[in-house]
Amino acid sequence: MALRVLLLLGLFQMGWCFSQTRDTVQATSFLVKDTLVDRNALALKSTLAQADSLDGKPLEDNAFAVQFDEQWFEELYSNHLFDSIYKSISDLNFDEEVDYPELPTDTLKARLKELDAKTPFNVEYNPSLESVIKSYLKDRRALLQKLITLSSFYFPMFEYELDRYNLPLEIKYLAVVESALKPRAKSRVGATGLWQFMFATGKMYGLDVSSYVDERCDPVKSTEAAAKYLSKLYEIFGDWDLALASYNSGPGNVTKAIRRSGGYKNYWNIRHNLPRETAGYLPAFLANMYIFEYAEQHGFKKIKPEFALIETDTIRVKHMITLDQVSEVTGTPVEELQFLNPAYKLDIIPYIKEEDYVLRLPRQAAGIFVNNEAQIYAFVKEEFAKREKPLPQFFNADDRIRYKVISGDYLGKIARKYGVRVSQIKQWNGLRSNDLRIGQRLTIYPRKPYVGPVSTASQNPVNKSLTGSHVTYVVKSGDSLWSISQKFPGVSVQNIKEWNDISGTKLKPGMKLKISRS
Repeated sequence: MALRVLLLLGLFQMGWCFSQTRDTVQATSFLVKDTLVDRNALALKSTLAQADSLDGKPLEDNAFAVQFDEQWFEELYSNHLFDSIYKSISDLNFDEEVDYPELPTDTLKARLKELDAKTPFNVEYNPSLESVIKSYLKDRRALLQKLITLSSFYFPMFEYELDRYNLPLEIKYLAVVESALKPRAKSRVGATGLWQFMFATGKMYGLDVSSYVDERCDPVKSTEAAAKYLSKLYEIFGDWDLALASYNSGPGNVTKAIRRSGGYKNYWNIRHNLPRETAGYLPAFLANMYIFEYAEQHGFKKIKPEFALIETDTIRVKHMITLDQVSEVTGTPVEELQFLNPAYKLDIIPYIKEEDYVLRLPRQAAGIFVNNEAQIYAFVKEEFAKREKPLPQFFNADDRIRYKVISGDYLGKIARKYGVRVSQIKQWNGLRSNDLRIGQRLTIYPRKPYVGPVSTASQNPVNKSLTGSHVTYVVKSGDSLWSISQKFPGVSVQNIKEWNDISGTKLKPGMKLKISRS
């Protein structure tokens, strides 16, 4: 029901009215021609009716169009936007006057006054904010255009959740500053997702992390968690500027800045006592708010997204299934499925009876899936039965494990492996010193996802050579990124692409790939 409300609200907000005509299907397709989707639907229905279901010859894509797809998905998945945003906040120079005659100071003052009148944030003019806005407009136009285009997919989703919790809709611009709208963005300190939750804070607000799933990367669930967290921060500080500052650096740093400034409560008066990144955080937020609100006046194009949330639907899975298998049975490119389902770290959707793990699909593909559900799950079970290697064991990150000490172990090494502190291991096990003995059993509550051991029986040898912290894998004829990722527990297709700077999916026999050992 909630999803239906979300879709209806999104439809109303975006002013789009879709019919079931062929023209509408063409308008709502995402990087895949409607004729290809139609052919896939017919091909699937035909092959499912045959005895050797889903063994037919795969359809081929247009090679020329694939090149455009790869460029688009590079924009969706690349961390360049996130890294660029993070650097811009850290490097902000508030005292530097920026020469940008296209935006006169009087015009900026008038527009900021208009914004201030319709938002609870303090959007008052000051030279520091002017410097940030002008530097963004002058030096970061290409980046901003990409963000404005990408926002068309995420903002309707954000606005729905923010409205549910009666929060200012302008908070949607916070995700631009936090993650550059990258659902899998990860900071240098481990904050993850569109809203950059640390592990502990995410768990506090209901975002689970396991060997398969990181709900901090789920756009809907993480947005709801961010809304709850921001509501609590506003309840504490009673001021949105301070609530945003505490969202970035923690309430403790904000209260210390208030004390050090002599009791001031205005963000601009305590800014010099905040951590450097937080000092640039609110100006970056306000600058993005201004630029997005006045995008057309500054020559940016508000392009209709190639894909919209309303054009998707979710299906609760009834059996473990991989995105590769979903791609095969629906004809949806794996990259598109990864974009729609970023919370599944290994491109595998697990089935756990008490959990609601869902698959998000384009509407046309969702219809194909539901219409052939029984046959698809039969195919999936058969595929798993033929695997040369079991899938990684599902392991919830807050479960207890029993660790057996081996030669070469020490507390620091074990602590790093599971993302915990040495002091915690000592506390959990009643240790008074750092001494360990081989064979000793330790109780550990892992902080970061742990992929359990898999059986090595009946495994084919993997062509690899160890070099430092990586494995070098030599591509063989018939290999694909997916098949290679399954040879290494905890490794996804996206991991391999990032480690080896690969934008497409094509591999050549003899190519050497780096695979992380950790």
